[in-house]
Amino acid sequence: MLHKRAWWLWLVMGGLATIGYYLLPYDSVASEVEYTSVGLLSCLAIPLGVRLFRPARPAMWHWLAAGQFTWLMGDLVWDFHKFILHREPYPSAADFLYLAAYPMLVVGLMLLSRGRRRGGDLAGVIDAAIVAIGIGLVFWVFVMHPIAAGSTASALERAIGLAYPAADTLLLAMLARFFTSTGRRSTSAWLLGAAAVVLLGSDVTYSLLTLYTENDGGGLLDGGWLFAYVMWAVAALHPSMRWTGGTNGPSVARVSRGRLVLLGVSSLLPPSLLFVPGIGDNDVDRMAIAAGAVVLFVLVVVRMSGFVSQIQRQADLLEDLAMADELTGLANRRRLEQGLTEGLAAGSMQVALLDLDDFKEVNDSLGHGVGDLLLVAVAERLRLAAGPDALVARMGGDEFAVLLTGTTTEEADALVARLTGSLNGSVRTDGHDLMVGVSIGIADAQGADSPLEVLRRADVAMYAAKISGGTHRRHTPELDRTANEQDRLGAELRTALATNQFRMVYQPIVELPHGRPHAVEALVRWHHPERGVIAPDRFIPVAEHNGFIIELGEWILRTACGQAAQWLADRGGRAPDRISVNVSARQLAEPGFAALVTRVLADTGLPAGRLTVEVTETAVFGGGQAVQTLNELHELGVRIALDDFGTGHSSLGLLQTVPVDVIKVDKSFVDNITMAGRQAVIATALIRVSEGLGLSAVAEGVETAEQAAELYRLGYRLAQGYHFGKPVAEPQFAAEPVPAHR
Repeated sequence: MLHKRAWWLWLVMGGLATIGYYLLPYDSVASEVEYTSVGLLSCLAIPLGVRLFRPARPAMWHWLAAGQFTWLMGDLVWDFHKFILHREPYPSAADFLYLAAYPMLVVGLMLLSRGRRRGGDLAGVIDAAIVAIGIGLVFWVFVMHPIAAGSTASALERAIGLAYPAADTLLLAMLARFFTSTGRRSTSAWLLGAAAVVLLGSDVTYSLLTLYTENDGGGLLDGGWLFAYVMWAVAALHPSMRWTGGTNGPSVARVSRGRLVLLGVSSLLPPSLLFVPGIGDNDVDRMAIAAGAVVLFVLVVVRMSGFVSQIQRQADLLEDLAMADELTGLANRRRLEQGLTEGLAAGSMQVALLDLDDFKEVNDSLGHGVGDLLLVAVAERLRLAAGPDALVARMGGDEFAVLLTGTTTEEADALVARLTGSLNGSVRTDGHDLMVGVSIGIADAQGADSPLEVLRRADVAMYAAKISGGTHRRHTPELDRTANEQDRLGAELRTALATNQFRMVYQPIVELPHGRPHAVEALVRWHHPERGVIAPDRFIPVAEHNGFIIELGEWILRTACGQAAQWLADRGGRAPDRISVNVSARQLAEPGFAALVTRVLADTGLPAGRLTVEVTETAVFGGGQAVQTLNELHELGVRIALDDFGTGHSSLGLLQTVPVDVIKVDKSFVDNITMAGRQAVIATALIRVSEGLGLSAVAEGVETAEQAAELYRLGYRLAQGYHFGKPVAEPQFAAEPVPAHR
């Protein structure tokens, strides 16, 4: 567009006009008409640029336009005196107009340098003052004082003569402010700076020539003032003028090498003047130089103190950032370790380590963005629950820590209760109501010799809480021994699978009352070459904790389905109707678990209807990916059984959200079934619920014929327990059934 190219068109035309000015006769009407015309067009260009580009800081441009217009009026008055009245008076009205233009230009340049920095820019102002005072002293010694001391001039002439270099000193201060500030500057800002430099250079040269020579430069300097006109207009017509003096204006953020050199030279100018011959011979110059040196010294001291304060603030900010977690704003691990070190020195502290349960499922099913929002929400709840005296830190991932110093064991346990309570109920995150489970380990520093030892104890206790299914555990030496054993088991699990140390056994599920085998539950055993048979309750929690349960679970599923398919092929109608395989929460959280079951069924040839997947209530309590996986399995035709039914938080509620086919009534309700009591009432209620919902109910842990008979009387038709058979590698399905009565 044409108006976006107007700036360089005017630059070219103005440059040619400046050159053309020297080709016209000096002091002729033609040269003055060209000079005034260029000045007038330049004055009009500034409001034109404001109208075209709508700058962020129009006031700055209005001040510059007013200054240029006032300067133009001075030119017109001078031309009137010279060509109409044929007089060249000094001083004249033109001088008052020229001098009136300087404050307007200075205000405009001040707005340019200030930009939009909130809170001001004291450091930049001090730097500009240092430069202005240093160079201003040079002005005083070589220009202003000689004018003031002139004996032939009148008082008014000396005042006007002093006013011009004084105005130039103000202009110099604004230029110093502009060039000593750092940050981004627009092209328009640089053009304004160049215009001011051209104007200042022409003024200073004129003052020196008129003071120390008999020649005022003639028309040579007129070209400088003329080109300054052109540059003001070019800056206003450049498209970047809309941002000049606005958000992209200068800012003082750092001290560059060039800026340091300029400040250093300006500070050394006053004492350097004393080495110039003839300078300092009079009291006025000596006083001016001494006063300037004192002021510069004070400004440098203030500037250095501000610089030191800025460095300290930045150092404090960096330290805070280094000690804070970027996501949650809590303390990070480094800050926690620092607090632990201080706590050890104080001699009394308690540390609670928290780990969110099934957080990986949130990330996998809803995305890391929702997971991050959940961490932020949990962090805020923990911070509020812990109170101002506790140090709450995020260790990384979904792990948090709370440090208490100078507290007792009872106070720390009360804190853990508050932390647990703060996470009760769902957390609303990005439109999702998420249930948050937590495992907490708490430890003290008694006998600890390092912060890492305290953290290790809390970690061991937290792991024990997670393994046991409880909310929290306090560290004891016994937990260390257990943890060492679990570490050894965890390290040997993969080798055990690779060397075929795992075996599958099967326990029958029978029909009541005659005891005919109906199904089998597949159970895994570890035959360790040195330690013998290791029970599942010892190694399964370890496998779940370190993630090996995914690999082990696939082997169990594939082995059990292969065995069931083999029985079906070998025994036909005498084979069990179904085989049950236990699946952990960690497996259900894997989005591809249903696809894995599909592949295993296809590879082994086992019909989907002959497989039952057993899950605990806690594995599906949080919903999410686990329930989605069960729905996918149910659509395949796989039956779903809820194991240990009746012991969870919301057993009956799960029957509405989970596609259940079978409930396995927990052994705790069967043990005292032959006695009148709460267990019998609950067992009766559960069979009624299952019948009402069309579900199958399996009574677990049946050990006596009396229990079996009572269960049959209550309505149970399926049972499992040592009374009917222990888990073995090859159940005898053709053997004589075990009836409910002997």
